[in-house]
Amino acid sequence: MTPEQFITANAALIAPPLVPEIKLYLATEVVPLWHATEEELEKIGVPPPYWAFAWAGGQALARYILDNPQLVRGSSVLDIGSGSGLVGIAAAKAGAAHVLAADIDAHAIAAIRLNAAANGCDIAVTQDDVIGLPATWDIILVGDLFYERPLAERLLAWLKSLELPALLGDPGRNYFPRDGVEKLAGYSVQTTRDLEDREIRETGVYRLV
Repeated sequence: MTPEQFITANAALIAPPLVPEIKLYLATEVVPLWHATEEELEKIGVPPPYWAFAWAGGQALARYILDNPQLVRGSSVLDIGSGSGLVGIAAAKAGAAHVLAADIDAHAIAAIRLNAAANGCDIAVTQDDVIGLPATWDIILVGDLFYERPLAERLLAWLKSLELPALLGDPGRNYFPRDGVEKLAGYSVQTTRDLEDREIRETGVYRLV
């Protein structure tokens, strides 16, 4: 089964609560993927399906971009750790001239392609680890990537070295920076206790300064 076949068989095309303009292939309570453990997925060669959930930080950042399209209009945009492609799709819908969605998971790349097509968006994708590469973009978008210390430290050091505009969506993850950021907006994002420790996550959108 190809990644695309796996996604269409195990996820449903639905809109995240905060971003009803965009539909994504997501896990829901009615599909087996929602209940599958990492061990069960590993047996069939599928990494943890981060692409199958619209995480709070990504929803907030996508909402902010759609409501403030001037931030990306006409720009070259990198959506790093793209997952479902939600943030990159929002940037494309807001008028970005070029969007590159980067994720190291082959199933995420397949999901991004499927989701972009479902929303009539043209998005480039890469499975390369872009952290550490020289910048060829005008702005970088980071939706909910500060959940793990090694990744957070690498990502933040690279973003600071680039001196490019960067927008971050985060619901208070453990490794989100406590300084060097300016809060631009806040959202109450509907989630689920299966994913989070509460049903509403208070989530911010920040600018790296």
